[in-house]
Amino acid sequence: MNESDSSRQGTDWRELVTVILLSVTAILTAWTGFQASKWSGAMSISFSQASTARIEGARLDADANRRLTVQVGLFSQWLAAYQDDDTQLAAFLEDRFPEPLATAFPVWIASRPLQNPAAADSPFDLPEYVVPELVEAEAADARADAKFAEALRNNQRSDNYTVLTIAFAAVLFFGALAGRMSDRRSQWALLALGIGGCIVLAGILLAFPKLV
Repeated sequence: MNESDSSRQGTDWRELVTVILLSVTAILTAWTGFQASKWSGAMSISFSQASTARIEGARLDADANRRLTVQVGLFSQWLAAYQDDDTQLAAFLEDRFPEPLATAFPVWIASRPLQNPAAADSPFDLPEYVVPELVEAEAADARADAKFAEALRNNQRSDNYTVLTIAFAAVLFFGALAGRMSDRRSQWALLALGIGGCIVLAGILLAFPKLV
């Protein structure tokens, strides 16, 4: 084998390595771009779910405030009737207390609030007084906070994949540039740099969470 054949064989090996590097990197670049798009979509969905939960929480909180306002008004009327010794009106109002005032009121009366300084100031201060809408509003706000945090995580993952896409594009650049160099040492140096970068980036890619 003469020197020309040896040189041609070396060139063929370089071309083969270059083709493999460019092919693998192109696939990984497309995959990271796809993942960046998927995580961006997941971020948008999470933000939308957080907004929906926040709106639901605000609606439930408004419902709870309306219920509380009505029941505070009924209790105030009962208290006024009690102070005026209008037992008929007081009994009428007491029989028509809605929940949860109907549950908390007997407990408050049983605590003898006029004689017991440790008694609660009103039925609304008792643990028995639980407004369902308020509980649901707090749960909706918690879901909104969780979805918002999830959206931020998804946004970061999308950004990470975008950076990885750019890094793989740099590997493609080194691989393509290697074929343009006339010096064999420069060619192999650029290929080695591209191969090393591809391996490192592929390891990082394996560690990233993925959406399919």
